[in-house]
Amino acid sequence: MAKEYDVLLRLMLLGDSGVGKTCLLWRFTDDDFHPSHISTIGIDFKMKTLEIEGVRVRVQIWDTAGQERYQTVTKQYYRRAQGILLVYDVTNEHSFQDIVKWASDVDECAPERVRWILVGNKCDEEERRRVTTEQGNKLAKTYGMDFFETSAFSNYNINECFTRLTELVLHANRKELDGLSLSISDDLSSAGQQSVEVSQKVEESAERTCSC
Repeated sequence: MAKEYDVLLRLMLLGDSGVGKTCLLWRFTDDDFHPSHISTIGIDFKMKTLEIEGVRVRVQIWDTAGQERYQTVTKQYYRRAQGILLVYDVTNEHSFQDIVKWASDVDECAPERVRWILVGNKCDEEERRRVTTEQGNKLAKTYGMDFFETSAFSNYNINECFTRLTELVLHANRKELDGLSLSISDDLSSAGQQSVEVSQKVEESAERTCSC
């Protein structure tokens, strides 16, 4: 059976409880919106396949619990993450202020080549907004991150932010990706030659066995 993807990447959603991480995930993977749900306990994940620069990428996206009592469990997954979305709620200033804490945890626990972006969710709730777009941009620049405002409710910027993070992770792992791309591009043209070479090696092995 042909493989459905070329590379598997692990992304993670981080942020306070209630900022809409699970809603973002469901909107991206299933194009569905759940306005009310039970808070994530520990960690959960969903997957989706994208095509980026000719490479079929399966992204495994980990949805983490924002409550403090689960953060010890969550931190165990940081070191395996390759891309992180730091999420706050534009209607909740405290969740925005806590991004500094989440970013500190990433610096402490995540691998050196991890890539991250800042996401201000619930931007459809303009009347309840407490964090301006300018504030989000400024914080993102402080950490050298890309910045997106999103709405899981209206499906605004959802594909864009996940796709951008996937691109950043691929570029950060360019050496491995180049090797993968070369393998993919050469696969069809070299399949016949590889088959001949394998057959020759099998025959040579058989001849040596017989001569013994």
